[in-house]
Amino acid sequence: MRAMKTSRMSTACLAVVLFTACSSQVATESTATLTAEPATTAAPQATVVSQATVVSETTVVSETTVVSETTVVSDTTVVSDTTVATAILSGIAATGDVIDSTLVTADGRTRVYRTYIPSNLPDGPVPVLLAFHGGTGWGKQFERNSGFDELAEANGFLVVYPDGIGTGADETTNRTWNGGECCGAAARNNVDDVAFVARLLDTLEADYDIDTTRVFAAGHSNGGILSYRLACELSDRIVAVGLQAGTLGVDDCSPSRPVSLLHIHGEADRNLPIDGGVGPDSIAGVDFTSPRLAVQTFAVADGCAADPIVTDDAANADLTISTWSGCDGAAEVRFVAVAGAAHSWMGHVASNPTALPAYQGVDASYEIVAFLLTHPRTAA
Repeated sequence: MRAMKTSRMSTACLAVVLFTACSSQVATESTATLTAEPATTAAPQATVVSQATVVSETTVVSETTVVSETTVVSDTTVVSDTTVATAILSGIAATGDVIDSTLVTADGRTRVYRTYIPSNLPDGPVPVLLAFHGGTGWGKQFERNSGFDELAEANGFLVVYPDGIGTGADETTNRTWNGGECCGAAARNNVDDVAFVARLLDTLEADYDIDTTRVFAAGHSNGGILSYRLACELSDRIVAVGLQAGTLGVDDCSPSRPVSLLHIHGEADRNLPIDGGVGPDSIAGVDFTSPRLAVQTFAVADGCAADPIVTDDAANADLTISTWSGCDGAAEVRFVAVAGAAHSWMGHVASNPTALPAYQGVDASYEIVAFLLTHPRTAA
C-alpha cells in the first residue's frame, strides 16, 4: 500500500447504504441476481480483518486468492491489433487488501464503495479504475464477476467498486445507476451519480497517490450507461472508459476534454440490443438508444474523424472492430461488435444463473484494462 497517503482503516462494520432512487424505468438486466446481496452470495474465502488506526468508517479485509466467478482468459485474445495488449499482464492471485468505505454526498446520502489495493502497488502515482456494476448488481458482486482484482494485482493499479442505489426499506435491493434514460430507482429519483463519482474521486485523491492522467471508468450494462455519462459530463476527471453492453443515456454529450472509449457489445444481446430498442429479455422496458449510434455520437463529441476504420480480427472471426482516430487530444474511440455474444460479462461466469451463458471468446475485463492502461491522457 505504498501509494496510500492516509490510512482510512478501522475494524468497524459498515452500515448498508441507504438511498432514494430515480426514473420510472426498472433496472437493466445484469449478471447479478435481482435481490439485495444475500449473506450466502460470497464464495468461501480466507479473510483476516486488519487492525489499524481509525480515520474513517472503513473495514480493511486482507484477502488471499479471490478468483471466484472468474474465468482466466489468456492474453492472446486481442480485440484489435492497435491495442498494445502484450504490455498488459494476465490476472494473478489477488493477495492485496480490500477496504469497504463510506462517504456522504452533498445531498446527505451515505454512499458505499469497495477498494482493492494490490499487494505490490508501486511507489509514486498509480492508476485507478472505477468499476460500475450492472443494474440489480452491487460492487462486491461485480468485483467477483469481473476479475479486475486479479488484473490490478498483476498490473499495479487500484480498483474501486461503488454501490448504486436500490429499492426497499433499506434501498439495497436491485441497485442501479442514474445514467440518464435509465435505470431503476436511481433514475426515478434523479440521484446525482455524477456528483457522487466526483466526490469519490476527491476522497480517493486525498487518500492515495493517484495518477490523474490515468483515472478510468468501466461498467457493465447500466454501469456502462453511467460510464458513458461520466465520459460526457465528468471528462475533466475521467480519462478513458471501457464498457460492455451499455449505451448513451443522455441527450447532450459535450465533454470538456477528450476521453478515450472502448465499447464491447454482443450482437445477440437480448437485454440491451446492439441496434437499440426494447430488448425482449430486458427488465427495464426502456427504448434504448442504439449502441452503434451511441458510439458514433460520442466519437463526434470527441472530435474524431467522421468515419471509422472497420476491421476484422484475424484471431477471432466473431469480432468486427470500428476505430475512430484523429480525435482531439490523441484520444481514441473503438466499438467491438461480437457475433453470437449475449448480455453477460464476456469471458467470465455469469452471476445470474438464469442469464444466457457468457461468451468466452473475449475476456471483457482483460480487453478493457488493456485499452485503458494504454490510453492515458497525454494532452492538456
